Amino acid sequence: MTYSVGSGSQNVSGNFSISANNSQNGPVDEFSPLVKFYLHYAGYHGYISVFVCLFGIISNFANIVVLTRKNMITSVNIILTWLAVADTLKMLDYLPFVTKFYILKDPNLEYFQTRSYSAMVFLLFHASFSIVCHTIAVWLTIALAIFRFLFIWFPTYGNDWCSPFRAKCVIFCVYISIIILTIPNYAINSYHHEIHNGTDLYKSAKSESLKDTWFDDANQYIHSILFKLVPCFMLTILTLLLIYAMHRAYKRRQQLKSVGRKEDADRHHEHNRTTGMLLAVVVMFLITELPQGILTLIVISEPEWELKVYNKLGDVLDIVALCNNAVNFVLYCSMSKQFRDTFVRIFCQCCPQDGVGFLKVKLNSTSNGNKNYLATLNNGHRTDANNTATFV
Repeated sequence: MTYSVGSGSQNVSGNFSISANNSQNGPVDEFSPLVKFYLHYAGYHGYISVFVCLFGIISNFANIVVLTRKNMITSVNIILTWLAVADTLKMLDYLPFVTKFYILKDPNLEYFQTRSYSAMVFLLFHASFSIVCHTIAVWLTIALAIFRFLFIWFPTYGNDWCSPFRAKCVIFCVYISIIILTIPNYAINSYHHEIHNGTDLYKSAKSESLKDTWFDDANQYIHSILFKLVPCFMLTILTLLLIYAMHRAYKRRQQLKSVGRKEDADRHHEHNRTTGMLLAVVVMFLITELPQGILTLIVISEPEWELKVYNKLGDVLDIVALCNNAVNFVLYCSMSKQFRDTFVRIFCQCCPQDGVGFLKVKLNSTSNGNKNYLATLNNGHRTDANNTATFV
Protein backbone atom coordinates (compact mmCIF):
# COMPACT_ATOMS: atom_id res chain seq x y z
CA MET A 1 0.00 0.00 0.00
CA THR A 2 1.50 3.32 -1.04
CA TYR A 3 0.32 6.90 -0.95
CA SER A 4 1.15 9.35 -3.66
CA VAL A 5 1.63 13.00 -2.88
CA GLY A 6 -1.37 15.04 -3.86
CA SER A 7 -2.05 18.69 -3.39
CA GLY A 8 -4.43 18.17 -0.54
CA SER A 9 -3.72 17.10 3.00
CA GLN A 10 -4.75 14.17 5.04
CA ASN A 11 -2.87 15.64 7.95
CA VAL A 12 -3.74 18.39 10.36
CA SER A 13 -0.04 19.19 10.52
CA GLY A 14 -0.09 20.30 6.91
CA ASN A 15 1.22 17.29 5.04
CA PHE A 16 -0.38 17.35 1.63
CA SER A 17 -0.94 13.69 0.82
CA ILE A 18 -4.30 12.05 0.51
CA SER A 19 -4.32 10.09 -2.71
CA ALA A 20 -3.85 6.36 -2.40
CA ASN A 21 -2.15 4.49 -5.18
CA ASN A 22 -0.49 1.14 -5.41
CA SER A 23 1.71 1.56 -8.44
CA GLN A 24 1.93 5.11 -9.64
CA ASN A 25 5.08 5.98 -7.72
CA GLY A 26 6.80 2.64 -7.84
CA PRO A 27 7.06 -0.14 -5.29
CA VAL A 28 7.60 0.47 -1.62
CA ASP A 29 9.20 -2.07 0.68
CA GLU A 30 6.19 -3.14 2.72
CA PHE A 31 8.46 -4.91 5.19
CA SER A 32 10.72 -1.97 6.00
CA PRO A 33 10.68 -0.90 9.69
CA LEU A 34 9.12 2.48 8.84
CA VAL A 35 6.27 0.90 6.84
CA LYS A 36 5.67 -1.65 9.61
CA PHE A 37 5.52 1.15 12.18
CA TYR A 38 3.19 3.18 9.95
CA LEU A 39 0.75 0.30 9.47
CA HIS A 40 0.89 -0.72 13.15
CA TYR A 41 0.39 2.79 14.54
CA ALA A 42 -2.46 3.56 12.12
CA GLY A 43 -4.63 1.10 14.06
CA TYR A 44 -4.25 3.16 17.23
CA HIS A 45 -4.05 6.64 15.73
CA GLY A 46 -7.81 7.12 15.49
CA TYR A 47 -8.54 6.38 19.15
CA ILE A 48 -5.63 8.47 20.44
CA SER A 49 -6.63 11.38 18.19
CA VAL A 50 -10.26 11.30 19.36
CA PHE A 51 -9.15 11.60 23.00
CA VAL A 52 -6.74 14.46 22.23
CA CYS A 53 -9.35 16.27 20.09
CA LEU A 54 -12.05 16.05 22.77
CA PHE A 55 -9.70 17.39 25.43
CA GLY A 56 -8.40 20.07 23.07
CA ILE A 57 -11.87 21.28 22.05
CA ILE A 58 -12.96 21.63 25.68
CA SER A 59 -9.72 23.26 26.84
CA ASN A 60 -9.61 25.72 23.94
CA PHE A 61 -13.23 26.67 24.60
CA ALA A 62 -12.15 27.47 28.18
CA ASN A 63 -9.23 29.49 26.79
CA ILE A 64 -11.58 31.56 24.62
CA VAL A 65 -13.99 32.23 27.49
CA VAL A 66 -11.24 33.26 29.92
CA LEU A 67 -9.18 35.35 27.49
CA THR A 68 -12.22 37.39 26.38
CA ARG A 69 -13.05 38.68 29.88
CA LYS A 70 -12.65 42.43 30.33
CA ASN A 71 -9.78 42.09 32.80
CA MET A 72 -7.89 39.88 30.31
CA ILE A 73 -8.13 42.08 27.21
CA THR A 74 -4.59 42.81 25.96
CA SER A 75 -3.03 42.67 22.51
CA VAL A 76 -1.27 39.39 23.34
CA ASN A 77 -4.44 37.82 24.75
CA ILE A 78 -6.40 38.85 21.65
CA ILE A 79 -3.91 36.91 19.53
CA LEU A 80 -4.08 33.96 21.94
CA THR A 81 -7.88 34.02 21.66
CA TRP A 82 -7.85 33.71 17.88
CA LEU A 83 -5.10 31.10 18.12
CA ALA A 84 -7.50 29.09 20.30
CA VAL A 85 -10.25 29.62 17.69
CA ALA A 86 -8.01 28.22 14.93
CA ASP A 87 -7.02 25.24 17.11
CA THR A 88 -10.66 24.53 17.98
CA LEU A 89 -11.77 24.62 14.34
CA LYS A 90 -8.89 22.35 13.41
CA MET A 91 -9.86 19.71 15.97
CA LEU A 92 -13.59 20.01 15.19
CA ASP A 93 -12.65 19.14 11.61
CA TYR A 94 -10.18 16.39 12.52
CA LEU A 95 -12.55 14.58 14.88
CA PRO A 96 -15.05 13.38 12.20
CA PHE A 97 -12.18 12.81 9.75
CA VAL A 98 -10.29 10.44 12.03
CA THR A 99 -13.52 8.74 13.11
CA LYS A 100 -14.61 8.01 9.55
CA PHE A 101 -11.29 7.14 7.92
CA TYR A 102 -9.52 5.41 10.84
CA ILE A 103 -11.90 4.09 13.50
CA LEU A 104 -14.76 3.23 11.13
CA LYS A 105 -12.50 2.37 8.19
CA ASP A 106 -13.75 -0.32 5.83
CA PRO A 107 -11.26 -3.21 6.28
CA ASN A 108 -11.62 -4.08 2.59
CA LEU A 109 -10.46 -0.64 1.45
CA GLU A 110 -7.18 1.21 1.70
CA TYR A 111 -6.85 4.30 3.84
CA PHE A 112 -8.69 7.36 2.45
CA GLN A 113 -10.79 5.31 0.06
CA THR A 114 -14.54 5.23 0.56
CA ARG A 115 -17.75 3.98 -1.03
CA SER A 116 -19.63 7.12 0.03
CA TYR A 117 -19.69 10.22 -2.15
CA SER A 118 -20.47 12.46 0.85
CA ALA A 119 -17.47 11.03 2.72
CA MET A 120 -15.23 11.86 -0.25
CA VAL A 121 -16.59 15.41 -0.37
CA PHE A 122 -15.78 15.78 3.33
CA LEU A 123 -12.27 14.36 2.76
CA LEU A 124 -11.60 16.98 0.07
CA PHE A 125 -12.92 19.69 2.41
CA HIS A 126 -10.68 18.41 5.21
CA ALA A 127 -7.69 18.34 2.85
CA SER A 128 -7.76 22.13 2.52
CA PHE A 129 -9.48 23.23 5.74
CA SER A 130 -6.91 21.47 7.96
CA ILE A 131 -4.08 23.27 6.16
CA VAL A 132 -5.84 26.63 6.55
CA CYS A 133 -6.38 26.20 10.30
CA HIS A 134 -2.91 24.83 10.99
CA THR A 135 -1.12 27.53 8.99
CA ILE A 136 -3.19 30.30 10.59
CA ALA A 137 -2.20 28.97 14.02
CA VAL A 138 1.49 28.92 13.04
CA TRP A 139 1.49 32.48 11.72
CA LEU A 140 -0.48 33.76 14.73
CA THR A 141 2.21 32.21 16.93
CA ILE A 142 4.84 34.10 14.93
CA ALA A 143 2.85 37.33 15.39
CA LEU A 144 2.58 36.58 19.11
CA ALA A 145 6.35 36.20 19.43
CA ILE A 146 6.98 39.42 17.46
CA PHE A 147 4.54 41.40 19.62
CA ARG A 148 6.11 40.17 22.84
CA PHE A 149 9.65 40.80 21.65
CA LEU A 150 8.81 44.37 20.62
CA PHE A 151 7.10 44.96 23.97
CA ILE A 152 10.19 43.79 25.90
CA TRP A 153 12.90 45.23 23.68
CA PHE A 154 11.28 48.64 23.17
CA PRO A 155 9.38 49.29 26.43
CA THR A 156 8.89 52.97 25.58
CA TYR A 157 7.14 52.33 22.28
CA GLY A 158 5.95 48.76 22.84
CA ASN A 159 2.45 49.67 24.03
CA ASP A 160 1.87 51.89 20.99
CA TRP A 161 3.37 49.50 18.44
CA CYS A 162 1.57 46.47 19.88
CA SER A 163 -1.83 47.97 20.65
CA PRO A 164 -5.01 45.83 20.69
CA PHE A 165 -6.17 47.51 17.47
CA ARG A 166 -2.99 46.51 15.66
CA ALA A 167 -3.28 42.99 17.06
CA LYS A 168 -6.77 42.75 15.52
CA CYS A 169 -5.43 44.04 12.19
CA VAL A 170 -2.66 41.41 12.21
CA ILE A 171 -5.15 38.64 13.01
CA PHE A 172 -7.46 39.75 10.20
CA CYS A 173 -4.56 39.87 7.71
CA VAL A 174 -3.34 36.40 8.75
CA TYR A 175 -6.76 34.78 8.40
CA ILE A 176 -7.54 36.40 5.03
CA SER A 177 -4.08 35.90 3.48
CA ILE A 178 -3.92 32.19 4.41
CA ILE A 179 -7.41 31.57 3.00
CA ILE A 180 -6.36 33.27 -0.26
CA LEU A 181 -3.01 31.45 -0.48
CA THR A 182 -4.78 28.11 -0.10
CA ILE A 183 -7.03 28.71 -3.14
CA PRO A 184 -4.74 26.63 -5.43
CA ASN A 185 -5.14 23.75 -3.02
CA TYR A 186 -8.94 23.97 -3.20
CA ALA A 187 -8.81 23.86 -6.99
CA ILE A 188 -6.32 21.02 -7.40
CA ASN A 189 -7.98 18.60 -4.98
CA SER A 190 -10.30 16.20 -6.77
CA TYR A 191 -11.35 12.54 -6.73
CA HIS A 192 -11.50 9.48 -8.93
CA HIS A 193 -14.67 7.41 -9.17
CA GLU A 194 -14.84 3.79 -10.31
CA ILE A 195 -17.08 0.76 -9.96
CA HIS A 196 -15.46 -1.97 -7.91
CA ASN A 197 -17.26 -5.33 -7.46
CA GLY A 198 -20.53 -3.70 -8.40
CA THR A 199 -20.24 -0.86 -5.88
CA ASP A 200 -19.01 2.73 -6.06
CA LEU A 201 -15.43 3.41 -5.03
CA TYR A 202 -14.02 6.90 -4.54
CA LYS A 203 -10.33 7.78 -4.33
CA SER A 204 -8.77 11.18 -3.82
CA ALA A 205 -6.69 12.49 -6.71
CA LYS A 206 -5.41 15.64 -8.33
CA SER A 207 -7.52 17.49 -10.86
CA GLU A 208 -6.56 16.14 -14.30
CA SER A 209 -6.78 19.59 -15.89
CA LEU A 210 -4.41 21.18 -13.33
CA LYS A 211 -2.08 18.27 -12.61
CA ASP A 212 1.60 18.87 -13.47
CA THR A 213 0.95 22.46 -14.56
CA TRP A 214 2.37 25.76 -13.34
CA PHE A 215 -0.67 25.98 -11.07
CA ASP A 216 0.32 22.70 -9.43
CA ASP A 217 3.93 23.86 -9.08
CA ALA A 218 2.82 27.16 -7.54
CA ASN A 219 0.74 25.28 -4.99
CA GLN A 220 3.71 23.10 -4.03
CA TYR A 221 6.00 26.12 -3.63
CA ILE A 222 3.43 27.93 -1.49
CA HIS A 223 3.17 24.93 0.82
CA SER A 224 6.90 24.27 0.98
CA ILE A 225 8.09 27.86 1.42
CA LEU A 226 5.32 29.94 3.01
CA PHE A 227 3.66 27.18 5.03
CA LYS A 228 6.76 25.23 6.12
CA LEU A 229 10.25 26.64 5.65
CA VAL A 230 9.65 30.35 6.38
CA PRO A 231 7.61 29.67 9.57
CA CYS A 232 10.29 27.24 10.83
CA PHE A 233 13.02 29.80 10.22
CA MET A 234 11.09 32.63 11.86
CA LEU A 235 10.06 30.54 14.89
CA THR A 236 13.69 29.54 15.43
CA ILE A 237 14.96 33.14 15.25
CA LEU A 238 12.15 34.49 17.44
CA THR A 239 12.71 31.79 20.05
CA LEU A 240 16.38 32.79 20.34
CA LEU A 241 15.46 36.49 20.50
CA LEU A 242 12.89 35.91 23.25
CA ILE A 243 15.39 33.88 25.29
CA TYR A 244 17.95 36.67 24.96
CA ALA A 245 15.35 39.31 25.85
CA MET A 246 14.34 37.32 28.95
CA HIS A 247 17.98 37.04 30.00
CA ARG A 248 18.46 40.79 29.62
CA ALA A 249 15.26 41.45 31.60
CA TYR A 250 16.48 39.11 34.36
CA LYS A 251 19.76 41.02 34.64
CA ARG A 252 17.80 44.28 34.78
CA ARG A 253 15.65 42.88 37.61
CA GLN A 254 18.75 41.90 39.58
CA GLN A 255 20.11 45.43 39.21
CA LEU A 256 16.85 46.93 40.47
CA LYS A 257 16.82 44.63 43.49
CA SER A 258 20.43 45.51 44.30
CA VAL A 259 19.57 49.22 44.59
CA GLY A 260 16.45 48.59 46.68
CA ARG A 261 13.79 49.16 43.99
CA LYS A 262 11.83 46.06 44.93
CA GLU A 263 8.53 47.23 43.43
CA ASP A 264 10.10 47.78 40.00
CA ALA A 265 11.92 44.46 40.30
CA ASP A 266 8.67 42.63 41.06
CA ARG A 267 7.03 44.26 38.05
CA HIS A 268 9.89 43.06 35.84
CA HIS A 269 9.49 39.60 37.34
CA GLU A 270 5.80 39.48 36.33
CA HIS A 271 6.67 40.58 32.78
CA ASN A 272 9.30 37.84 32.64
CA ARG A 273 6.77 35.22 33.77
CA THR A 274 4.39 36.29 31.00
CA THR A 275 7.22 36.15 28.47
CA GLY A 276 8.16 32.69 29.73
CA MET A 277 4.62 31.44 29.17
CA LEU A 278 4.52 32.83 25.64
CA LEU A 279 7.97 31.43 24.97
CA ALA A 280 6.66 27.99 25.95
CA VAL A 281 3.84 28.38 23.41
CA VAL A 282 6.33 29.35 20.69
CA VAL A 283 8.71 26.50 21.55
CA MET A 284 5.86 23.98 21.38
CA PHE A 285 5.03 25.16 17.88
CA LEU A 286 8.72 25.04 16.95
CA ILE A 287 8.97 21.43 18.16
CA THR A 288 5.94 20.63 15.99
CA GLU A 289 7.06 22.47 12.86
CA LEU A 290 10.84 21.93 12.82
CA PRO A 291 10.77 18.20 11.91
CA GLN A 292 8.37 18.98 9.06
CA GLY A 293 10.60 21.83 7.88
CA ILE A 294 13.66 19.57 7.87
CA LEU A 295 11.77 16.84 6.00
CA THR A 296 10.53 19.41 3.49
CA LEU A 297 14.12 20.51 2.78
CA ILE A 298 15.16 16.87 2.27
CA VAL A 299 12.19 16.19 -0.03
CA ILE A 300 13.10 19.20 -2.19
CA SER A 301 16.52 17.68 -2.88
CA GLU A 302 15.49 13.99 -2.65
CA PRO A 303 11.89 13.70 -3.96
CA GLU A 304 11.70 9.95 -3.26
CA TRP A 305 11.78 10.72 0.47
CA GLU A 306 8.25 12.07 0.18
CA LEU A 307 6.79 8.66 -0.53
CA LYS A 308 9.23 6.55 1.47
CA VAL A 309 9.54 8.65 4.64
CA TYR A 310 7.46 11.85 4.79
CA ASN A 311 4.08 10.29 4.08
CA LYS A 312 4.74 7.36 6.40
CA LEU A 313 5.30 9.78 9.28
CA GLY A 314 2.08 11.70 8.57
CA ASP A 315 0.09 10.19 11.45
CA VAL A 316 2.91 10.84 13.93
CA LEU A 317 3.20 14.45 12.79
CA ASP A 318 -0.57 14.72 13.14
CA ILE A 319 -0.73 13.56 16.73
CA VAL A 320 2.19 15.82 17.71
CA ALA A 321 0.36 18.79 16.16
CA LEU A 322 -2.90 17.87 17.90
CA CYS A 323 -1.16 17.62 21.28
CA ASN A 324 0.38 21.03 20.67
CA ASN A 325 -3.09 22.45 19.94
CA ALA A 326 -4.51 20.97 23.14
CA VAL A 327 -1.70 21.76 25.60
CA ASN A 328 -1.96 25.57 25.68
CA PHE A 329 -4.61 25.48 28.43
CA VAL A 330 -2.20 23.57 30.67
CA LEU A 331 0.55 26.10 29.96
CA TYR A 332 -1.70 29.06 30.77
CA CYS A 333 -2.93 27.52 34.02
CA SER A 334 0.54 26.55 35.20
CA MET A 335 2.29 29.81 34.30
CA SER A 336 -0.29 32.61 34.66
CA LYS A 337 -1.89 33.44 38.00
CA GLN A 338 -4.27 35.90 36.36
CA PHE A 339 -5.51 33.20 33.98
CA ARG A 340 -5.98 30.73 36.87
CA ASP A 341 -7.86 33.26 38.99
CA THR A 342 -10.15 34.25 36.10
CA PHE A 343 -10.77 30.60 35.21
CA VAL A 344 -11.70 29.75 38.81
CA ARG A 345 -13.99 32.78 39.07
CA ILE A 346 -15.85 31.75 35.88
CA PHE A 347 -15.97 27.96 36.04
CA CYS A 348 -15.60 27.19 39.74
CA GLN A 349 -18.26 29.41 41.27
CA CYS A 350 -19.43 26.50 43.42
CA CYS A 351 -16.13 26.58 45.32
CA PRO A 352 -16.52 28.10 48.86
CA GLN A 353 -14.56 31.30 48.34
CA ASP A 354 -16.67 33.44 50.69
CA GLY A 355 -17.61 31.00 53.38
CA VAL A 356 -16.88 31.47 57.09
CA GLY A 357 -13.52 30.08 58.00
CA PHE A 358 -11.72 31.26 54.87
CA LEU A 359 -8.92 33.40 56.25
CA LYS A 360 -5.51 34.84 55.74
CA VAL A 361 -2.79 34.88 58.39
CA LYS A 362 -0.03 37.45 58.40
CA LEU A 363 2.86 37.92 60.84
CA ASN A 364 3.06 41.56 62.01
CA SER A 365 5.50 43.39 64.27
CA THR A 366 4.02 45.67 66.94
CA SER A 367 5.52 48.94 68.18
CA ASN A 368 6.99 47.25 71.26
CA GLY A 369 8.81 44.69 69.14
CA ASN A 370 6.51 41.74 69.82
CA LYS A 371 5.42 39.63 66.86
CA ASN A 372 1.69 39.03 66.50
CA TYR A 373 -0.25 36.91 64.04
CA LEU A 374 -2.97 39.00 62.43
CA ALA A 375 -5.68 36.75 61.05
CA THR A 376 -8.23 38.28 58.72
CA LEU A 377 -11.40 36.38 58.03
CA ASN A 378 -12.97 36.93 54.64
CA ASN A 379 -16.00 38.54 56.31
CA GLY A 380 -13.82 41.34 57.61
CA HIS A 381 -13.43 40.28 61.27
CA ARG A 382 -9.95 40.19 62.73
CA THR A 383 -8.38 38.56 65.73
CA ASP A 384 -4.98 39.20 67.29
CA ALA A 385 -2.98 37.05 69.64
CA ASN A 386 0.64 36.91 70.70
CA ASN A 387 2.17 34.17 68.55
CA THR A 388 -1.21 32.37 68.40
CA ALA A 389 -4.44 32.76 66.55
CA THR A 390 -7.75 31.14 67.44
CA PHE A 391 -10.55 30.80 64.90
CA VAL A 392 -14.12 29.69 65.35
